[in-house]
Amino acid sequence: MNRNGEQYFSRLKTKAHSMTDFIQDQPLRIAGHVFGSRLLVGTGKYKDFDETAEAIAVSGAEVVTFAVRRTNLGQEASEPNLLDIVPPERFTLLPNTAGCYTAKDAVRTCKLARELLDGHKLVKLEVLGDDHTLYPNVVETLKAAEALLGDGFDVMVYTSDDPIVARELEQMGCCAIMPLGSLIGSGHGIQNPHNVRLIIEQSSVPVLVDAGIGTASDAAMAMELGCDGVLMNSAIAHARQPVLMASAMKKAVEAGREAFLAGRMPRRQSAAPSSPFAGRING
Repeated sequence: MNRNGEQYFSRLKTKAHSMTDFIQDQPLRIAGHVFGSRLLVGTGKYKDFDETAEAIAVSGAEVVTFAVRRTNLGQEASEPNLLDIVPPERFTLLPNTAGCYTAKDAVRTCKLARELLDGHKLVKLEVLGDDHTLYPNVVETLKAAEALLGDGFDVMVYTSDDPIVARELEQMGCCAIMPLGSLIGSGHGIQNPHNVRLIIEQSSVPVLVDAGIGTASDAAMAMELGCDGVLMNSAIAHARQPVLMASAMKKAVEAGREAFLAGRMPRRQSAAPSSPFAGRING
């Protein structure tokens, strides 16, 4: 390659390295918080706290969710404390109501989190219908959301992929809508992308897929649909190599976001050559 060619490709590489500056994007904003990463992760199901800490670090996540009812935040002095590996000065903590089956239990759990975390207001609400499907009970979810919002909480809400329910939760004042991709822990990916897209199109608050992500392509698909972020736990913690999967998920969310911003090519019914016939050299 001649000198001019080397200079040309050097400029291209420099531009590629600064692609995040080239793409016109805004950070993720939820209830006054601003985040650079669009990947939110959980803390359950890892083999130990060391693996948990390493996977979270590699994921680049800034928001970490945990089940209030199953996590020691200092109330048990002899047990490992989650805050030792997820310090509040470095991460935004997102206490969740996993394991709650009634609005009453979910509200009580959020109040406990607020007490343990010195007035923390941002919570992830989930009220489950049964322990077999872990599908959201939308009636109890609506009741709990109304009570929490009235008590000053900032509510990110796990819900079904029903656009009507999602709209109702947003109109009540929830700061983020989190439809499931498929059943919690199933790893089946996004089973109803059309409904997720409908929720995205109608929402003025962030929409994040929560539950069902199994691998990096699922996370990329959620972002390509236009989701503002993805929350996951099992997909990383249950991988054969969780830390490596955390790295893959970080890249998948970033790639999916860039693909969404770039705008995919239109789908066609027939082939279209990459190289035009016009001007070709005939033998």
